[in-house]
Amino acid sequence: MKLVLSSDHAGIEMRKWLVGKLTSAGHACQEVGAPDESSYDYPDASDELVNVLAQGQADYGILICGTGIGVSIRANRYANMRCALCTTEYMAAMAREHNDANIIALGSRVLGTEQALAIVHTFLGTAASQVPRHVARVEKLSAPV
Repeated sequence: MKLVLSSDHAGIEMRKWLVGKLTSAGHACQEVGAPDESSYDYPDASDELVNVLAQGQADYGILICGTGIGVSIRANRYANMRCALCTTEYMAAMAREHNDANIIALGSRVLGTEQALAIVHTFLGTAASQVPRHVARVEKLSAPV
């Protein structure tokens, strides 16, 4: 699977750790966002990731900031981007199954690395539901307001 990971400065350590684990698991990982731990704005990290996804260069995105809140708010401003802030494996499964989320947001100051990895594995291993009511709701998420 092709993945793009992005973070601000607060999430860079977790991002790099996840890239190592996901690459070892056979995923192709592209990194964008903060180049180091110097101050880096989380909206920019989201914009860079969304650009990669919108160009079809990755299947899914993983965004990381201190809490996951800021990056998820920014990513969800884009059409056809469904970013879910997840703090549990159950939330990750539901984000994929019921919402067909294509981006997961994580908080590096909220989650431990092993917990984050378990959440990501659940997210990547869960298929979107094809139940008509779920499909219709996902279509509503992408409809103009």
